[in-house]
Amino acid sequence: MPTSSTARPTTPPTLWAARGRHVGSAAEDTVRHTLERLKDSHAVDDFLELPEEAPDDRAAGPGPRIFEARWKAPGAVTVRARLILAPGSAGGQEWTLLAEAEEAWEAAWPSPATMFWPDDPDVTWDRDVATGLRLRGINTLPDDDKAVRRLLKESGRSPWNIHVVVHEAMTPDHRGRMPLADRLPPGLRHLVVEHRAAPQQLRVVNWALEDFGVQVPRGGAVVLPGTPAPPDYAADEYSVRSVFLDGSVPTDLIAAVTAFAALPRPLPDGAEDALTALREDWRLLTLEEELDRERKLVAMYAEALEAMTQSRDLYREAAERATEALAAYRESAEAAPAGPPPSTTEAPTPLRALTRTLDRFRTARAPRPEAVRRDTAHPSPDPGD
Repeated sequence: MPTSSTARPTTPPTLWAARGRHVGSAAEDTVRHTLERLKDSHAVDDFLELPEEAPDDRAAGPGPRIFEARWKAPGAVTVRARLILAPGSAGGQEWTLLAEAEEAWEAAWPSPATMFWPDDPDVTWDRDVATGLRLRGINTLPDDDKAVRRLLKESGRSPWNIHVVVHEAMTPDHRGRMPLADRLPPGLRHLVVEHRAAPQQLRVVNWALEDFGVQVPRGGAVVLPGTPAPPDYAADEYSVRSVFLDGSVPTDLIAAVTAFAALPRPLPDGAEDALTALREDWRLLTLEEELDRERKLVAMYAEALEAMTQSRDLYREAAERATEALAAYRESAEAAPAGPPPSTTEAPTPLRALTRTLDRFRTARAPRPEAVRRDTAHPSPDPGD
């Protein structure tokens, strides 16, 4: 079983997150045209392309491109989404997409990916970053055993998308070649990578998956936990014993994928920063949001001004008290008799000098002990005696 990290924050129920790679050209133009088309058809309320920021290291190339979009999910639930495009390490451009709704995310809602990318199989934006495989199709495992083990280990460590391994008990016809993505709820279609193992590959597949604590039943399927695994992941609950590849709906497999997607999974590396930027650096504001932000700024400035005013008054009061204390010290120092010269073995300091002066001042003002005892032993005669 992969190591589970409870220290990592988990995905909030309002969040939809995915990462992929666009392997074609002109990814920015594709996103821009899709948003313009959907805005014209009122599927998207509004969108914004943020100005490109110069990177700190000019040798690293251009900075990422960021698009923001806002739309309404069924029930008039507002969804805010942010797409980040950056050059990919394996070519093309990698994209990170986070969408957050005002309520808990529903799998039946439209996929946020289709708000930025065209839902066209010929546009190659749907590549998994970890494996390079497609999100919307069937990915047949390679023939070489070493390549199978390497691919499945990479899939098992992938934390962003959901990887599903299906074993074909026998080679299916065209009816069994329908991708699982086509049967999933819309909100899950662009999160799942489907791997297909041939009938003779069951042993090598299960050998590769031993490290993740899962196994594929013969003629069945399993949802890989990812790394780190969700805290509530149990392999038996996300393993399906039979998947009939005869054109019928794989109800049990769809239920397993849907349940796994609903788990509070640990946020992958980079997702926490992207979520913070989505929430705190959001630029696409409505008029009401602009007014609310200005009111909050005015209130913040008023509080800061009040704090500065209070600090100034406290400083002034402290300065006045310090001046009074200094004047009293000078008066007491002038009234005190001259004391013995300072010791040659101890270097005088301002603090010691002040302490000695105050001690002399208290000694000069206090009555002598001999006078107190004399007055007590021989009281003054009463004028009436």
